Amino acid sequence: MIQDDTQSPAPVRVIGCGMIAREILAVSDQLGFSHIDLKCLPAMWHHHPEKIAPGVDQAIEQAKSEGFEKIFVAYADCGTGGHLDRVCDKHGVEQIAGPHCFSFYLGNEEFDQQSDELITCFFATDFLARHFQTFLVKPLGLDRHPELRDMYFGNYTKLIYIAQTDDEQLTQNAKDAAEFLGLEFEKRLAGYGDLTPALAGAR
Repeated sequence: MIQDDTQSPAPVRVIGCGMIAREILAVSDQLGFSHIDLKCLPAMWHHHPEKIAPGVDQAIEQAKSEGFEKIFVAYADCGTGGHLDRVCDKHGVEQIAGPHCFSFYLGNEEFDQQSDELITCFFATDFLARHFQTFLVKPLGLDRHPELRDMYFGNYTKLIYIAQTDDEQLTQNAKDAAEFLGLEFEKRLAGYGDLTPALAGAR
């Protein structure tokens, strides 16, 4: 019997952070992938990383119950202190390498090499440039209590905008965010970084 090499790959359930949903879809489109079935968990869990590992655990169980044989976790560690790694190991599921999305967007190797000089930098991505008020300012109460700004951000010196797209409005938004936080501004057009090869292997 001749094997049909043109057969479409089996569906892959990608369990991802809501902060990178747009980027996962963009990379999937670039790769010509139609077999990615994206399940996003709340972006606000970025403020509550203790919810990530149990949430992903439950999402993996749900994916298995729905019949998905291939599952990929589109989260780095993201402040879980290794708990997410243990969840993925328990289920035998692959995930994106790295401490957080800022690292894998910039490239984990490059980020690691610059870790000392980046220690006083606050990072923004396209997501944060797009949702700065609703995702950061209001949840932290900075709109109601501006005196909290220095409490939260006083140890930072610079906002680095790790941009996925070269968008003029998002760049201006990121500059405005840096000014609001009283930080220097730097833009690095990184694209999707390590997210692309990670998703390329999810098949």
